[in-house]
Order: sequence, then C-alpha cells, then structure tokens
Amino acid sequence: MKAIQLQQLVKGPDELTVSDLPDLEPSPDKYLIKVHAAATNFFDVLQIQGKHQQKPPLPWIAGNEFAGEIVAQPTATKSGSKFNVGDKVFGATLGTFATQVHVEEVALRPMPDGWSYAQASGLFYTAPTAYAALILRARAQKGDYVLVHGAAGALGLAAIQVSKALGMHVIATVNSDDKGKIAKQFGADYVLDSTKEWEKEALECTPNKRGVDIVLDPLGMIQRSLKCTRWDGRLVVIGFAAGEIEKIPTNRYLLRNVNVAGLFWGMYAEMDPDAVVSVWDALLGLIAEGKVKPMMYTEQEFVGLEQMPDALKLLASGEAWGKIVVEVPQGKESKL
Repeated sequence: MKAIQLQQLVKGPDELTVSDLPDLEPSPDKYLIKVHAAATNFFDVLQIQGKHQQKPPLPWIAGNEFAGEIVAQPTATKSGSKFNVGDKVFGATLGTFATQVHVEEVALRPMPDGWSYAQASGLFYTAPTAYAALILRARAQKGDYVLVHGAAGALGLAAIQVSKALGMHVIATVNSDDKGKIAKQFGADYVLDSTKEWEKEALECTPNKRGVDIVLDPLGMIQRSLKCTRWDGRLVVIGFAAGEIEKIPTNRYLLRNVNVAGLFWGMYAEMDPDAVVSVWDALLGLIAEGKVKPMMYTEQEFVGLEQMPDALKLLASGEAWGKIVVEVPQGKESKL
C-alpha cells in the first residue's frame, strides 16, 4: 500500500512524503477499506506539526476523512455486519492519507446515491457539525434568521444548505466576492463582506432590524456578532479558525439575554451516541431529498497522494472554498 506516514513531526505539508508500506490484513474488529478519495481538514495541518490536541505515537499515517470501498469485513464478527464487501462508504479515522485503511463500523456511513467518492469523502465532519450546531445547540426553528460566518468554507456551505432545507433565512459572511458568489449558489439569502463593518448590514437584513436569531461561528466572531444578535438570541462557538480565542466579558451575555453554546461534535460519539445516530438519520434524509449537495472544491483537481501537500497548503491559505479533496488512484493506474 501507499501512505503518507510520519516517522517524525514536520514543519509543514511540504515535508510530507509518500511511502511504500505492507498491505493491511483483515482485522478482527474493523473493516478493511480501499481508499478512493481523502478529504483535507485544517486540523490535519496542525496534527502533522504536533500542534493539535490529538498526538498519535510515531510512526503514524496522516489524514482523518475518506470515502472508499469495503474489501473485508471484521473477521471476528460472526453475523450482523452492517456493511458488505464491495459496499461504498465514507467515514473518518486516523490514517486516511493512504490507499488502504482500517475503520470501525461506528465511523462509517453508506455513500449517498449519485455521489462520487470524492464528493462523499468530505461529508463526515462538516455536515453533522453544521446540523448539530443548528438543531442540538441553537434549537433552530423554521423562520429563524441564521448568521453564518466563514460561509464559503465546507462547514459554512453545509450550514447554509441545512438552514435552507429546514426553512430558515441565511445571512452569510465571506471575505471575497468570489466566495460570496459561492455562498449564493449554495442558497444564502444575503451575503456580507466580513472585511468591512457587517454588523449593521446584518441587522438590516432582519425584520424591523430586530437582529439575527442564531449565529454559527467557526472563526472567532462572537463579540462582533453580539452587536447584531436579537434579544434572546443563540450563538454557537464552533471553532477559532481566524486564529484568536476570544475573551468576552460575561455581562455582555446578560445584557443581551443571549445563550452562547459551544459545539465539539467529535465528543458526541463518546458522550451521546444516540444523538449521533439521530443527526445522521436526519442528514442522510436531507441528502436523499437533494437538499444537501456536495461541497467539494472544484476549481482544481488533486489526484494521487503525492499531491496531498499542495492540497493542504491550499487549505491552509484560506483562499479556497468548500472541501478540498485528493483522489487516490488504486492499482496500476496509480501515479504513485
């Protein structure tokens, strides 16, 4: 098999290399899967540098999200496996920047009809995070006005689509005209320039300038968002991709009578697995109805693990939109 294995931590994506490793064997408790596409995440860039909270023992194979084809079921399972050999799936586990990977059943979902491996490979993290932020944390309802920051990113595009599918109005903030066009294409009702004073504009988008009902923030924009949040609004902290963790006086929450909630979707599998099932049931239903579509970046193709450094650098630059994916050729057709 081919894989991007780290023998030591690196300073950045340019130092990643592709290695030849022994093929994986069937596992007692995990599916053996042939990887056809691997998606990139910002935390992949942090992890290879040792800057992420999850620090696997060396050596380890990079990557956390993928889509592929099942080659072998868990050998210790006598009956009742959810997936069969040949099934197309997407999911998440450490070690996806490779041609093969072992994955537990709980971390797999069936690939949506009509979706390619590349399109499905970036679905596992972003879509449920957006849905959980809206429904589990913000208690969003039909008719709400939702302010989505970083709206042209994969999470933002998922949030736009889920909000619209559930009957909400979306105000999107982006940092360029091109990203604004993307946000509009995915359903945003209003697009605001995040490099300018957008707070007043956001107020004007709402009935009687009352303010937004919900804020979804993966960047670190809560303090500014309080200026355009209505009384009794709900704000969800999803991340700090802008680079700074905000320190906000709590009296601001009291005076505005708002709820500020945090979302760490990855912990739901451990702390509330029933919620994971319900979120995925709802999401896959929306996907089947065509209300949530692929969010894959399409302006540049990345084919072969040797192009993973370029994909990660583009992701880290903040210049792209959507989910950046690398297709992983198999067998003789591989360029590796």
